[in-house]
Amino acid sequence: NNKGFKVGVMDADITGPSIPRLMGLSGERADGVEENILPVISKDGIKTMSLNYLIENENDPVVWRGPMVGKAVEQFWNGVIWGELDYLIIDMPPGTGDVALTVMQSIPLSGVVMVSIPQDMISMIVTKAIKMTKQLNTPVLGIIENMSYISCPGCNTKIQLFNENHTKDFIEECGVPLLGELPMVNSICNLSNNSYEKDKIAISELFSPIVDKLIKTLK
Repeated sequence: NNKGFKVGVMDADITGPSIPRLMGLSGERADGVEENILPVISKDGIKTMSLNYLIENENDPVVWRGPMVGKAVEQFWNGVIWGELDYLIIDMPPGTGDVALTVMQSIPLSGVVMVSIPQDMISMIVTKAIKMTKQLNTPVLGIIENMSYISCPGCNTKIQLFNENHTKDFIEECGVPLLGELPMVNSICNLSNNSYEKDKIAISELFSPIVDKLIKTLK
């Protein structure tokens, strides 16, 4: 949004919605117009929609079977007044379950970005998701590696938490580009605690190169 684009974020992780907290909108409620829903807008002007805007207590569990989850995702796509957007970002749960299938089969996607960490168990799950995405003829735009390293505060040396060769081997096996590597830093770890305004500059420096690559890929 800081780059001048009109952006929306749709929280398709129905049973584990995190977008309201990450966007500093915890406790907000969505209003309706006739049979449609109005998105909740962040301080930065980003339109968002999440199931947590529709339930009384964000800590209440959503115990739904697959078909109900799929209907909720479709409602967020068809029943929300998104208005004019340049980009709609859909946050999906990990894995190859009902939500991923519903999104890829019901919504015209420009592509999918995978998020991984340099650890074998997570890489295995992400590899499955990449293969499913390709089987459904949806482009995989690339991988973002989270928790990639720790930067020494004294000398800025990158300290690898996991096997240094893991990322290179994983990327080559998947056959998709690496969009960026995110370190373990407070500015990212504390996002759910409404720390975005305080850490806005640090977050922008970390994410801006990744966003630039994505925009270039989508053009």
